[in-house]
Amino acid sequence: MSHASSTPVKSSRQTWLPMVIIAMGQAQMSLNTGALPISIGGIVAEFNTAPTTVGTMIVAHSIAVSGFTMLAAKLGQKFGSLNVYRAATALLLVSMVMMTFSSSVTMLLAAQIIAGLASAGIIPTLVVLIASNYKGRQLATAIGVLGAVQAMAAVIAFFLAGVVGSHFGWRYAFGLVIPFSAVALLMSRRLAQVPKADGVKIDGVGALLAVTAVILIGAGVNYFNDWGVMLASAWAPFSVLGVSPALVMVIAGVVGLQLFVAWTQRRLLRAQTPLLALEVINAAPERAAVVSLMMITALGSALTFLVPLYIQIVQGRTSFDTAVAMIPHQLSVLAAAVIVLRLYDSLTPRQITRYAFVLIFVALVLLGLVMKNEWHDLLVILGLVLFGLGQGALVTQLFNVLVTSAPLKFVGDVGSLRGTARNLAAGIGTAVAGALVVALLTVNVERSLVDNPTIPSDLIKQVDLDRATFVSNDRLKDVMAGTTATQMQVDEAVRINTDARLRALKLSFLLLAGVALMAIVPTGRLPDRPAS
Repeated sequence: MSHASSTPVKSSRQTWLPMVIIAMGQAQMSLNTGALPISIGGIVAEFNTAPTTVGTMIVAHSIAVSGFTMLAAKLGQKFGSLNVYRAATALLLVSMVMMTFSSSVTMLLAAQIIAGLASAGIIPTLVVLIASNYKGRQLATAIGVLGAVQAMAAVIAFFLAGVVGSHFGWRYAFGLVIPFSAVALLMSRRLAQVPKADGVKIDGVGALLAVTAVILIGAGVNYFNDWGVMLASAWAPFSVLGVSPALVMVIAGVVGLQLFVAWTQRRLLRAQTPLLALEVINAAPERAAVVSLMMITALGSALTFLVPLYIQIVQGRTSFDTAVAMIPHQLSVLAAAVIVLRLYDSLTPRQITRYAFVLIFVALVLLGLVMKNEWHDLLVILGLVLFGLGQGALVTQLFNVLVTSAPLKFVGDVGSLRGTARNLAAGIGTAVAGALVVALLTVNVERSLVDNPTIPSDLIKQVDLDRATFVSNDRLKDVMAGTTATQMQVDEAVRINTDARLRALKLSFLLLAGVALMAIVPTGRLPDRPAS
């Protein structure tokens, strides 16, 4: 146990100083992930790339985190959690320098992958550092504070990225993380070392299986839109008996996870150190908490990708407009993360999670019904607030269930499991949202073009609408300026583009609402007694 946990403290300020430093570690990651969706418009404009490219960056970051978090947790046990935290923070700082001074989309993608690897190192160490300093009710409070910090940092990231991006450029939003990470690295010197675990050996085979499985699942889902969900599309690089390679990758990834579990069980029978202690998911409540955590993370990632996509690309508004539109959601996440701590004595984890998923369902149905591309409408704001309240309550409560259910010696494994599950779900949520909304857009556009008296088939071929994707009306006008289209035909194409995108957004929200409703099912296995 760390020195901080065994030495009496003299004041409240001294007691919570380690938590302040740990919170900075969480905040630096949230500042990066929060700034990325806000920067969609700026990145698309500067590098003349598709907005889904930014979605790919988000997915790549999530895959890097989820693929390497379990390995990083074991590195923390072998070399010391504080040492791994410091090395990962330095790596995150480097990635933010790359983001700030990037010269190509490829460099941006590489920077986010490196940031993901850094986050993979930070995430499990935060839980270990908290558990080394706090116990009992104070531990539950500290875990809640960590969730609140994540939400607060997201609010700050959205606001700063919006203001700075609108006035100075998107690069400055990431540049601000550089000095913050530097301070977090310096402040880590005030944390006491966590002793290394004796006899820890890294499970190389298990790490390879876990990383490969996560990459296959994440990348496969990300390519559903391009390569096909079931059958291979014309743009797929290859097919397996006509089946989409994306689906094959996902299936192979799921098989890889099964192999990972089997290999882990084999190591346990041989009294060898596994990459993940299966004790943290042996019981039904822990498994239910992981599934529920993945569900809400996927839904939250889908929302925070779709909203900036529409505001900046569809409506052509600034990053500041995006931040203003998203702040009610982010503030409600923060408020719920704080409020839910006060409900532990009166409501059970099962009740809290069920009520929260119901809120998510109501919020998404409301957004699907009232959305009219106007983000300042009171009903739209209400929908975003309800979603944020449900999301904040779920993330905080489910993480607390995982931490308090596991023995102290497995707290690092809980942190790695949380990081893996959440970031894999975040990548899947973003990828599914992108694929879903583009697929719905394609259907809506094709339906509007069938027997359209204004837009003839030869003009459709000139514009190349075989693969509908998200473009602003101004971009569409520029493309059509190079065709034989008349002004009437341009106006009709803009109308189709506008209507199709709105219908795709509304349908996406309603389909996601169905997912939220199904997510209530696994909550029945969560603890049905108030937290002690």
